[in-house]
Amino acid sequence: MSSTIIRAMTRDGSARAYVINSTDIVNKAISIHKTAPTATALFGRLLTASSVMGTMLPESDNTMTVAIRGQGIAGTTLCVADYYGNVKGYIQNPLADLPLKPSGKLDVSGIVGGGILSVSKDVGAEVPYNGNIELVSGEVAEDIAQYYAISEQVPTLCALGVLVDTDYTCRASGGVFVQLLPFADEEVVARLEENAKLLTNISSQFDKGLSNEDILKLALNGIEYDLFDELTVDYTCNCSKERTERAIYSLGLSEVERIFKEQKEAGEKEQLSLSCQFCNKEYIYEKEQALKLFDNK
Repeated sequence: MSSTIIRAMTRDGSARAYVINSTDIVNKAISIHKTAPTATALFGRLLTASSVMGTMLPESDNTMTVAIRGQGIAGTTLCVADYYGNVKGYIQNPLADLPLKPSGKLDVSGIVGGGILSVSKDVGAEVPYNGNIELVSGEVAEDIAQYYAISEQVPTLCALGVLVDTDYTCRASGGVFVQLLPFADEEVVARLEENAKLLTNISSQFDKGLSNEDILKLALNGIEYDLFDELTVDYTCNCSKERTERAIYSLGLSEVERIFKEQKEAGEKEQLSLSCQFCNKEYIYEKEQALKLFDNK
C-alpha cells in the first residue's frame, strides 16, 4: 500500500488539516538504513512530519530540510522533502536503541537526548530560510508544533506515531497536522482542542484499519470541512551519476590526485567510492574515469 496524504480545510476558513499514512515510507527507510526499533520510531516520525511539511511549500521546485540535531546516541536525524511530499533522509546512528519506557513505549526522547530542531526551506531565494528551536521534548511531534509556534507564528497541532513490529518492520505509521489560520473562530478552536484528545496513539489507530479520512473525521469532529485532495507520497532519492561527478570535481584535481597517490603508496586499488547517505547507492570511479572529469575544465 502506498503512503498517502489528504488535505482539507474547515468550511469557515479557521484551520487547515493534513493526515498522512506513512507506513510504506517508513518501511522503505528501514530496508535502506537497517534501523533498530527506537531509531525507527525517531526516524519514522521525522520522515512523516517532513513529508507533510513539504506539501506546504509554495512552488513545485521548492525543497525543505528538517533536522533533529540531538546530543544523544542517535546523533543527527535529517530529512529532505519536496513540494509533492516525497521524502528521503538518514539517521546518524541507525542502531540507536534503549530499553522501553515504564509505559511500554519506545524511548525516542532518550536516544535524542536534547538538542536543536532546524528547518531550512529552499524556496528560490538567494539565501534559504532557516529556523532553529531548542527541542521541547525530543519526541518530534511536540517539537514540530513548537517550531511552527515560534518560528512561523502558526498554532499547530501535530500528532505522530510509528508502531514497530516484532520483526522490526513498521506495522503502522502516520500523522496529523491541524494549523489555525488568521482570525480563526474561537468555537472552532475550542472544538479542535477537544478533538486533540482523540488523536493519541495515532499509529495504533492506523493499525486498527482506520483510513486517512477516518482520522480526519476525528480531528475535525463536529466541524464542517472540505476535503481538497489526496497525494501519493514516497521515500525517493534523486542521487545520480551527474551529482557524484560534480562532487568529485568540487574536490579539485590536486586533491583527487593526492587521494590516488596515497592509495597507490598503501597498495590499495586506485579508485573513488562515493555512497549516497540517503539511499546507500554506491558510485565507484576508477582512476582514469575520475581524472577524465577534469579534462577540458
